[in-house]
Amino acid sequence: MDTSESSTEPQTPDPVAADPPRRGWRRWAMDTRPLRIPAYRRLWSSTIVTAVGSQLTAVAVPKQIYDITGSSAWVGAASLAGLLPLIVFALWGGAVADSMDRRKLLLITNTGIAVTSLLFWLQAVTGLESVAVLMALLAMQQAFWGLNAPARNASIARLVPEGQLPAANALGSTIMQTGQVVGPLLAGALIPVIGLPELYLIDALALCVTVWAVYRLPSLPPLAGATTRRAGVREIAEGFRYISMHKVLLLSFLADIIAMVFGMPRALFPQLAAETYGSYGEGLALGLLFASIPIGAVLGGLFSGTFSRARRHGVMVIGAVVAWGLAITGFGLSGNLWVAAACLAVAGVADMVSMVFRGAILLSAATDEMRGRMQGVFTVVVAGGPRLADVLHGTAGSAFGPRAAVAGGGLLVVVVMLALAAAVPALRRYRV
Repeated sequence: MDTSESSTEPQTPDPVAADPPRRGWRRWAMDTRPLRIPAYRRLWSSTIVTAVGSQLTAVAVPKQIYDITGSSAWVGAASLAGLLPLIVFALWGGAVADSMDRRKLLLITNTGIAVTSLLFWLQAVTGLESVAVLMALLAMQQAFWGLNAPARNASIARLVPEGQLPAANALGSTIMQTGQVVGPLLAGALIPVIGLPELYLIDALALCVTVWAVYRLPSLPPLAGATTRRAGVREIAEGFRYISMHKVLLLSFLADIIAMVFGMPRALFPQLAAETYGSYGEGLALGLLFASIPIGAVLGGLFSGTFSRARRHGVMVIGAVVAWGLAITGFGLSGNLWVAAACLAVAGVADMVSMVFRGAILLSAATDEMRGRMQGVFTVVVAGGPRLADVLHGTAGSAFGPRAAVAGGGLLVVVVMLALAAAVPALRRYRV
């Protein structure tokens, strides 16, 4: 890798480094080599379960709140109620992940998430119908998730060799995106058949599988020679100082903020479905708009074989963000639903490429003793960017119209990303 950002820690040996080059169509197909490593395979398998199960709860909570209140405002308030605990505990969780055995932290947090799902089921099956309880449980769930995500993501670099980090990230991201497509569809099909409480119970039972998979991981304590530390405000601040001193890390975060804040138009999907694409059927249009980006991301993951051969990770991030901006611009300019969905699917592919290589940069350019904190910031950026975009696009859509707001945001992504890449060369020069 670039010597200015290199890590001195020992690397995991590559058990399949001698594999012959893949030829023909296999060059494009997903690189599954990381799944040959038993520890990573267990972590990835647990992700399959949680990717779908978590989406069942993600659908059930707003549905139950709306059923109780009949108000979309309460649904939005519940989303914000979960955001603050996620931000606080993701930042703290990153520091915790750098100070203790990450396997132990994953066991604790996955168990906490499973217990929270059981509590969701208990309040639903007893007919409590309390929005306050639902919001408290949602805050608890997001707090555990904030503690869990940095440890899970930071562990990947200890389980697979550096050369397979893009492939491992593509495998994990593809599963998460698949869950965002399959989970809501499954929830919609199951609610009329088995009822809302059972969705929470299914998620809780699925999380038991996750806990078992994590239990079988090897111990992941801080590396020998790492400074013993506590997980406090000082350690969190050290993480931000570390980012400020490593330009490639800072730029990788800024790239995602640019793409998501200026170019994520999901807040305008309902208005576009009703006004621009209403002739196709408002329900069809709305579902297609929400599903197109995850579908594109899944397709990008399935054909991610070239990721493992890419060495200029910074250029891949820049190109992906620019492609995202161009695709969103095309979406804003299109008055045809199917063309719009195709543009969003292309944006989903670009988002997958960006996620894979930003994740690889965070894992390869940071030392192991800082990876938890880097992943904590990453979790906050990924969660917070789209929510800021909702406010920005909602305001711009009201002022200029939804299509102009979307197209303008996409163009802004392209201009700002290219200007940043030209002004600060660290990201475009970064390679492994």
